[in-house]
Amino acid sequence: MDYYNTKVVYLSFDEAISKVTEELKKEGFGILTEIDVKETLKKKLDVNFRKYKILGACNPPFAYKALQAEGKIGTMLPCNVIVQETEEGKTEISSINPRVSMQTVKNKELEKVASEVADKLQKVLENV
Repeated sequence: MDYYNTKVVYLSFDEAISKVTEELKKEGFGILTEIDVKETLKKKLDVNFRKYKILGACNPPFAYKALQAEGKIGTMLPCNVIVQETEEGKTEISSINPRVSMQTVKNKELEKVASEVADKLQKVLENV
């Protein structure tokens, strides 16, 4: 099982950001952080990179459940979703697969939460 789920869409980069943000909201997620990798790499290393953003998505009720089940799980939150330009007119959207990322924790209660979050993130990808 892959540590991520992904989908290529025929949308511009900006359209994909807008659409994925909208779909995340429908599933109860808000964006806590937004990292513009292209801009950061240019600023810090003076290198050119493709359009690439990391969205730190959080669903508060599920984050709360996860934190109740496992006190240090905050080291693995929020759920990252990346949007990257792959070629003209195509954008790839990928999200963490919580089922895989949470396996190392060995907590049955957390596995249930991860499964529910994974289903919601998969639904986001399907609806973009």
